[in-house]
Amino acid sequence: MNDPESLAENRPTMLARLMAGIAEHAPRVTAGPIDDAPTPDEPGHPEYHRRQRAEFALARWQNAVPYRYRQATAEHPVIRAWADRAAADIRDAGILVLHGNIGTGKTHQAYGALRRIAEAGPKRFEMIATTAPDLYGLLRPGGSDKGSEHELKRLRQIPLLLLDDLGTEKLSEFTEETTTRIVNYRYNESLPLLITTNLPIQTGAPTPDLVTRLGDRLASRLAQTATIVGFDGPDRRRGLRSVS
Repeated sequence: MNDPESLAENRPTMLARLMAGIAEHAPRVTAGPIDDAPTPDEPGHPEYHRRQRAEFALARWQNAVPYRYRQATAEHPVIRAWADRAAADIRDAGILVLHGNIGTGKTHQAYGALRRIAEAGPKRFEMIATTAPDLYGLLRPGGSDKGSEHELKRLRQIPLLLLDDLGTEKLSEFTEETTTRIVNYRYNESLPLLITTNLPIQTGAPTPDLVTRLGDRLASRLAQTATIVGFDGPDRRRGLRSVS
């Protein structure tokens, strides 16, 4: 014997009655697609997550940058293009060398390039910015509590490395070997390296230049992969000091 059915079980649901009414009064109307895709201001949209990454990267950039350069921007088109390549694929950027006289804006542009990379919101943003004298001081015996080999490994493997004022340090077998190990590793792993120097690239004269400073082996690496930008003009800092 079948179980008795209640009146409620045979009654159409409210949704069914509503749909039946719509079909009766507007038979040609069909349901359209529902646009529930996230907007750029909502999680799930690529632009939303890019902005989140950029905010995080800019905080890291600011923590690594000296106070004087926290407003730095990259203005030179070649430097901006290098930064864009690094932001898109870190292994496509290569080495960037900014050379020129003291006070012509090389360091400002270098920090600006790193800022531009951060603003792009890359999936990974890690950087070290140091002067050449500070780098060699860190890697000398007793320069770091963690040991020179630990620091050297970190400098070689960090995704973004700025080596400022290369050539101002006292040349020695130690500095030459250290520079070779850093540049050669980053060259082999296609990791970007940003160098600023007051030395000319190559003069062929007895006066010091970057090629003779680094040696033929590293000079060959630079010649193959480096983007070189020259800066000229008077010392901007001296000009600022002379304003009354």
